Amino acid sequence: MDSPLASLLDLFATPGNRQMLWLTARVALAGTLLHALSGLALGYALARPGWRGRNLLDIAVTLPLVFPPMATGFLLLLLLGRRGPLGEVLQQWFGIAPVFAFSGLLIAAFVAGLPLVVKPVQAAFESLPKILPEAARTLGKNEWQIFCYVLLPNIRNALAGGLILALGRSLGEVGMTMMLGGNIEGRTVTASLDIYNAVTSGDFERAAAVSLLLGLISSGLFFLLRRNARAPLGW
Repeated sequence: MDSPLASLLDLFATPGNRQMLWLTARVALAGTLLHALSGLALGYALARPGWRGRNLLDIAVTLPLVFPPMATGFLLLLLLGRRGPLGEVLQQWFGIAPVFAFSGLLIAAFVAGLPLVVKPVQAAFESLPKILPEAARTLGKNEWQIFCYVLLPNIRNALAGGLILALGRSLGEVGMTMMLGGNIEGRTVTASLDIYNAVTSGDFERAAAVSLLLGLISSGLFFLLRRNARAPLGW
């Protein structure tokens, strides 16, 4: 039996394995970009009290934290499938089939990690002194300038920490990924699904190798998270 390290090196030796790893990386990179944009927008919106629909949006964002991933994936499948209310519209009007494709994997990663970005960003916005934007307004700055040059530098630590947590969460997602991606070999199998498939087929060496790879990545993310927690404001 090969050692986990030797099996890990073997992962990069075949085109099929490299395709699986590249697919995982693409989902992670695209998901991080979406998390950054959506986390800022939703965190900022939820930090502003008193507008209609705020509580409903807060519930929708937070729900994936407490709802079972497989059940969340099933609900998304009903919504985005070919016969779903949103999936049918996307298929007929734009020719987009969101599930059983890269888009399904991206949606699963996005939904899984979103609350881990939004909630820290929301808390950071809420903790900022109200005098900061008010002082900027008295100096003639518009709302966009206030957001970019006053608010954003003061919440970037929270954003960075949330993105690290969301990336780790999305890399390990299985339930929603399986529901929306379909677990199709060569097309929608990411690293976390590859571990599941290896275990169910009895290939424990492969499962150990991919687990080791994700473990190394997770250790790196943990190091970044600790470094970010010790960083001064505005790092």
